[in-house]
Amino acid sequence: MIEDVEILDERDIDRILKRMAHKILEVHKGTKDLVLIGIQTRGVHLAKRLRANIYAIEGDEVPTGNVDITLYRDDWTRISHHPVVQATDILFSLDDKQIILVDDVLYTGRTIRAAMDAVIDFGRPDRIELAVLVDRGHRELPIQADYVGKTVVTGKSETVNVRLKEKDGEDRVVITKAVGP
Repeated sequence: MIEDVEILDERDIDRILKRMAHKILEVHKGTKDLVLIGIQTRGVHLAKRLRANIYAIEGDEVPTGNVDITLYRDDWTRISHHPVVQATDILFSLDDKQIILVDDVLYTGRTIRAAMDAVIDFGRPDRIELAVLVDRGHRELPIQADYVGKTVVTGKSETVNVRLKEKDGEDRVVITKAVGP
């Protein structure tokens, strides 16, 4: 039997993204040279929400793009012989920028490594940071987030599912685990 345990609801996600926007502005002392890059799929929606929160706080529009990491993954041939590649839209220079990669869940670190490789193909940023809604641990690479919405302890057999209105029709985060025999 499968059980979903909700760890974040719509209000939690909204509060977390507002807090993260404030923290980003505090660390960077504003928006100068700041760029947000969302990782397909849900990281794109989270990056847009962070951009809106930053605009509401600071009144500045932060350039925001998105990156697909499918062909940068070290396991893409294992996933499918016909991978589905989504759009990468980075319509501005990344040279000397303060980039914040945005993703929904940080797990092994492999997605983030692939995203950094993809971003560097577009220019030479001054710095790359990471913002994630949920950090669930179990790293396989030495990668950590600079901005974390919620840290949760999970088993390797569990999954963390982020559902966002833009993609799934609702905002919530659940941990799915097998229960019983």
